[in-house]
Amino acid sequence: MKAAIVVGARPNFMKAAPLIREFKRREKVFPLLIHTGQHYDENMSRIFFEDLELPEPDTYLGVGSGTHAEQTGKIMIAFEEVVRRGRQDLIIVVGDVNSTLACSIVGAKLLVPVAHVEAGLRSFDLTMPEEINRMVTDVLSRFCFTTCHDANENLRREGISEDRIFFVGNIMIDSLLFYLKKAAGSSVLEHLGLEAGSYALVTLHRPSNVDDPETFRGIYDALIELSDSLPIVFPVHPRTRKMIDAADPPFRNNPHLRLIEPIGYLDFIKAMKYARLVVTDSGGIQEETTVLSVPCLTVRNNTERPITIEIGTNVLVGTDGQKILAEARKVLGSGTRQHNIPPLWDGETAGRIADVLEKQFP
Repeated sequence: MKAAIVVGARPNFMKAAPLIREFKRREKVFPLLIHTGQHYDENMSRIFFEDLELPEPDTYLGVGSGTHAEQTGKIMIAFEEVVRRGRQDLIIVVGDVNSTLACSIVGAKLLVPVAHVEAGLRSFDLTMPEEINRMVTDVLSRFCFTTCHDANENLRREGISEDRIFFVGNIMIDSLLFYLKKAAGSSVLEHLGLEAGSYALVTLHRPSNVDDPETFRGIYDALIELSDSLPIVFPVHPRTRKMIDAADPPFRNNPHLRLIEPIGYLDFIKAMKYARLVVTDSGGIQEETTVLSVPCLTVRNNTERPITIEIGTNVLVGTDGQKILAEARKVLGSGTRQHNIPPLWDGETAGRIADVLEKQFP
């Protein structure tokens, strides 16, 4: 069976890597890696491909940036040609980026079955482009591979039939657990002069947080104040860097808030594992910190990963600087960490996905 595995942005790489590794081990599914180039930075893509031991893409579409409509349209046009030429038996999409949506539409139009890895996640916020991508992709997918029970319930509530829902666990955790040992050899802490358990790690990239100057400045000022309590290391996303550089008046400086360039996957795992606290607006990091038992504050008003809130490893803090500070100080004042891991977040998700597909495509 030929399966096109679509990646478009860096978070997709971590979800594709375990699938490719598992399919190659079994030799019953022939994976073809399709990189749409939705988010592309040559240096960062190279680092992630090397860290994750991913093969070179079989096809690189190179669509680049643009509005949501432009990007989605470009991907659909280019990917349709790939599918028509390659006659794939299955299209596997992961996550919730525009590439996920575009390629699932192409598959549905060409009557090629679509499998969505990470199906059923919902923030219930239609102002988020990712929410639209998730909902449409799930409607079009023959295989909805879910990470948790609430995702199953979301799909049932939306009318997805039971024979399309497969609870397999969290593919992100496959990569996390597989590469933990390798990440232990990273020298990122020494390079940055950090001591384990004595710093905070920050990531911010969502337009709702960084594109509005007033919102972003409020979050940033809270981080400045927090950095008086412990050092903060902040790998800055290109979108976020652009806003910082263009700000007028300029953002305040503090020697304890370290703005650094984005780092590779293995370095980031190590930095995350030994952080006292993580502040983020990322979806995947909410899950990874849960498994690593690192307290996480999510700078959003909602999350498509509510299970991380329910089990106590993650707190939604919105964008109000005072709430961010108050919750951060709670964490710093507590000596305990939550050690609750959801079912099937065990590093074996790719194997369960392969089991399902082998039964469906004997």
